[in-house]
Amino acid sequence: MDARLKPYEDKMQKTYEFLESDLAAIRAGRANPHVLDKIRVNYYGTPTPIQQVGNITVPEPRVIQIAPWEKTLIKEIEKAIMMSDVGITPTNDGTLIRLVFPELTEERRKELVKDVKKRGEESKVAIRNTRRDGNDAFKKLAKSDVSEDEIKELEENLQKLTDKYIKELDKLVEEKSKEILTV
Repeated sequence: MDARLKPYEDKMQKTYEFLESDLAAIRAGRANPHVLDKIRVNYYGTPTPIQQVGNITVPEPRVIQIAPWEKTLIKEIEKAIMMSDVGITPTNDGTLIRLVFPELTEERRKELVKDVKKRGEESKVAIRNTRRDGNDAFKKLAKSDVSEDEIKELEENLQKLTDKYIKELDKLVEEKSKEILTV
């Protein structure tokens, strides 16, 4: 692959990865430990990812269990979850924290699917913007000693990359939508 295409492919890959992690955090009625990925716990004055202060398990399909490595952290973990946008009130028994996910209503599932599709569209726009930036940069190459054929080839290859990533994004959105709608 032409080295001049590399920065645009990297940008498209980052857009894909961002959407992938964004969608992983959306809960689909089943307990998914990724909903906790963005939560930080105050660990001796330092905001620390929740995964680094305890063991996270999914003992049942709709329950996430957090076993803190230090019992003193239970209150901090609870506070961090309450302040996050997870939307679930944690319960603790003195040694463990449990998050019980309610069954999603049909209406809520449809709202989530709509949100997933919207995020997918935003990612597609980002990819198309990357393509436009690439094409603009290639047109500027025409002023230097790069042939028109070479520029045409760069633009075609960039279009192929764009198509590939748009297809990948569609697949990601489709899978997540199916997961949300599965009762």
